[in-house]
Amino acid sequence: MRALLVVNPKATTTSARTRDVLIHALASDLKLDVVTTQYRGHARDAARHAAESGEIALVVALGGDGTVNEVVNGLLHNGPSPEELPRLAVVPGGSTNVFARALGLPNDAVEATGALLDALHKGSERTVGLGKVSGTPGTEDEGVPSRWFTFCAGFGFDAGVVGQVEQQRQCGKRSTHALYVRQVVRQFLGEQHRRHGRITLNTPDEDPVGKIDKLVFAIVCNTSPWTFLGNRPVYAAPDASFDTALDVVALTKLSLLPTVRHVAQLLRSTAERGLRGKHVVSLHDLTAFTLQSQAPLPFQVDGDHLGLRVSATFTGIRRALRVIV
Repeated sequence: MRALLVVNPKATTTSARTRDVLIHALASDLKLDVVTTQYRGHARDAARHAAESGEIALVVALGGDGTVNEVVNGLLHNGPSPEELPRLAVVPGGSTNVFARALGLPNDAVEATGALLDALHKGSERTVGLGKVSGTPGTEDEGVPSRWFTFCAGFGFDAGVVGQVEQQRQCGKRSTHALYVRQVVRQFLGEQHRRHGRITLNTPDEDPVGKIDKLVFAIVCNTSPWTFLGNRPVYAAPDASFDTALDVVALTKLSLLPTVRHVAQLLRSTAERGLRGKHVVSLHDLTAFTLQSQAPLPFQVDGDHLGLRVSATFTGIRRALRVIV
């Protein structure tokens, strides 16, 4: 089997020596081509070329969730066609690795490589659903390129936290859970509109959800858990799944006491119990909807901050891509 390995040399939790060992292990079982990313978007370009070449049967992403997201967007550049596209495999190398861990893969790169080779020998794979976000017609974001995401997107508060973390990383700070916690506090204290939401969720006319307004921020989940704190999974939308469309969790108020209560709920969340309460909006298995704000808000997909948006149109695509597990 001919495979392409896309390696992020800046992956947080893998050294050059570890990457060499992993490449050697994969090359012993596969006819392996290796691309080491050199610029933002390189993983996407390499995966797109692999998909369009018709010669690659498997694309392996070695890196964090950002690398995986780029690879997925490259593979799906011309749209989903699970039976015709190369399969995807993931070797986690980032600080959190939400997508890989949600698939049930080990969080250690060496162990994950062993699991990958075992799965290839057994022919073990699954077809997963993904999310896609596009610019909304009739708004200033209409021309924004579409973007696929594997596990989540965020509009408002959580995207602001992601943006703050990226700024800190550009200044030389390491991506740690403590860094995220500090930026959550900073974002909360600086949030000007946490008491009166300005986001509206709209679904197509035939959808019974209809219109929900006055949301402070919204998280769109394609799977569960939403994220991890170290080894602890955090479930914002426990019913979200790779086998369904998209789930939305949103808050209508972000004042101090409700926020403290919701943070406590997240820390104690389980696969059966997530956020709840009168300020929580929770929607399951949506195939199409739009989030629109009265003013530009931070926006992120799969932990990648994409700047400010006033709107975003989401589509949940079931059976979008085959993944080795």
